[in-house]
Amino acid sequence: MTPDAVAAAMTAVARVDFVPASWRDSAAEDRPLPIGLGQTNSQPRTVANMLHLLDVRPGQHVLDVGAGSGWTTALLAHLVGPEGSVVGVELEPTLAEWGASNLGNYPMPWARLLPARPDVLGWPDEAPYDRILVSAQAKEMPPSLVKQLRPGGLMVIPVRGTMLRVRTDDSGAPEVTRHGGYRFVPLR
Repeated sequence: MTPDAVAAAMTAVARVDFVPASWRDSAAEDRPLPIGLGQTNSQPRTVANMLHLLDVRPGQHVLDVGAGSGWTTALLAHLVGPEGSVVGVELEPTLAEWGASNLGNYPMPWARLLPARPDVLGWPDEAPYDRILVSAQAKEMPPSLVKQLRPGGLMVIPVRGTMLRVRTDDSGAPEVTRHGGYRFVPLR
């Protein structure tokens, strides 16, 4: 994936459409914005960095964990195109409903945002995934998400303040690289 693909996605999927009305005047700012219930719409530069690391390709099957407002789900949907698919999950039911509504304003039926099931991390029903994006900070690498990656798949996840890029080898074992410090709301 080229940097141009991420830039094009971020132009096509306007952040302003995924923040509360009271924060729309701030949508162009490069900072996280509150979306309610202690959650945020992540800083655009951080989202772009994560998308570059994730290396999403057209036609891929992608999981978006901590989908919140639906912005990252929509960005991922733009990157995979109609031949791909994106499943976004959000633990807070009211945010999941709002995020799904926001996503519905874009004509991308190959993407959907669902309420996460309590005590289930990710969306194992439709695994394996080519790519997994996690927009909440984990205390440790979640084995249940690694298991949802197909061999050769990639996951980008913040763990204890460090952005990790996880690639599974042919046996499904994770190979991890570190890509700088970041702050996120906790993964629950």
